[in-house]
Amino acid sequence: MQTINDFIASLLPYTEWPMFLLLIGGGIFLVVYSKFLPYRFFGHAIAITAGKYDDKNAEGDVSSFQALSAAVAATVGLGNISGVAIAIHDGGPGVVFWIWVTALIGMCIKFYSCSLAIMFRTTDKDGKLQGGPMFYITKGLGPKAKPLAIFFAVCGLFGFLGVFTANQFTETFMSVVEPSRTLFEMSEMNWKWTVGIVLAIITSFVIFGGLNKIAKVASALVPFMVGVYLVAVVIVMVLNSSQILPSLKMIITEAWNFKTLVTGGFWGLVIIGIRRAMFSNEAGLGSAPMYHGQSKTDNPIKEGLVAMLGPFIDTILVCSFTAIVIILSGAYLEDSSGIVMTLSAFETTLFGWGDDLLMIIVTAFALSTLFTYSYYGVKCLSFLTTPKIGKFYNWYFVIMIVFAAVASLELVKNLIDLSYALMVIPNMIAVLLLAPKVNAAAKDYFLKLKHGRT
Repeated sequence: MQTINDFIASLLPYTEWPMFLLLIGGGIFLVVYSKFLPYRFFGHAIAITAGKYDDKNAEGDVSSFQALSAAVAATVGLGNISGVAIAIHDGGPGVVFWIWVTALIGMCIKFYSCSLAIMFRTTDKDGKLQGGPMFYITKGLGPKAKPLAIFFAVCGLFGFLGVFTANQFTETFMSVVEPSRTLFEMSEMNWKWTVGIVLAIITSFVIFGGLNKIAKVASALVPFMVGVYLVAVVIVMVLNSSQILPSLKMIITEAWNFKTLVTGGFWGLVIIGIRRAMFSNEAGLGSAPMYHGQSKTDNPIKEGLVAMLGPFIDTILVCSFTAIVIILSGAYLEDSSGIVMTLSAFETTLFGWGDDLLMIIVTAFALSTLFTYSYYGVKCLSFLTTPKIGKFYNWYFVIMIVFAAVASLELVKNLIDLSYALMVIPNMIAVLLLAPKVNAAAKDYFLKLKHGRT
């Protein structure tokens, strides 16, 4: 495994700047090009999500709320709980500021990309509606752009494996349950194999049921568990209210530390923030358009506005709260990373039982993330082959869950970072080139909205 990790790590430096330029540079361009439109209609986006503007006769498989829940299920999870801890461990508290910046830009990117998912969705060989980067690349940019779509789908076969989630769930279990103290005397590695196999079996019960089953489970599970997590975080913040402002001040001041000891200096700090933000909310990655492309709507702008809420929920809210708890608890000063750091923060601030509560929350988040990621992978393989063959991705997916449970954090982190950075390239190229079509559709939609004809 060390040889594989070294090879992947050697490729990462070559993906940093293309990702940075397309995600941040391209994202800022879209913010300006849209004239801040997504942000100005934030309230309208909430109304659409609540079902106020639903069209019962529209084509699609799931409601906009279910699509948002499923997309958020893939992003509100261990990326927000352990991903933030990894970012702080690698770059210090200041990295959180750059996570915020990337998330705000990401809201606009998701508006454009998920609008395109509806605008250029098509039917597959089984006659089912399909939307996502592969389809707006080939249909929007034309047949000559198909190599970009193929490149995206190939990278997605690795990027959507859910290995980070399986790895961090296993670490959570090992830290909280402490198997060595149980009646079952097994080595740590055997326990990891066991956890991985059980996690794979549970995941199998849902993912082999298809999109509708995944969407129903996600829409039922995610809102409740996000609520529980936020209540726990608010309790911690109320009990340590005097430390909130100092924590926020540390985040902002450290964000501009040009003498940081992070590898790569100040720009290294910024890139860490971008990588972890992208893992947190997946803006620019092209995953969310796959779910939003299945929504029951005939209007691309409405779906784009719903999708825009994703980065706000999972990064501006959940990631920020996690970061503040880690900083005010002092856990960021410990020699730990990932979920172990977050567990320590909650145990310290919630009277010794916070880690048990977090274990329950992490279990729900891990499962919901695995359910949705499997669907992304199936769509990638289906695009490269046929829908019938695409379903076999789920077998590959559950096998890799077991592998991830025993792999090192460094290996799974590097694999995800490389896959995500490569997926951003074709997706953002397409989004930027097709942005004028979204602007034209937005102009038409808001004109109709003004006259009450939506």
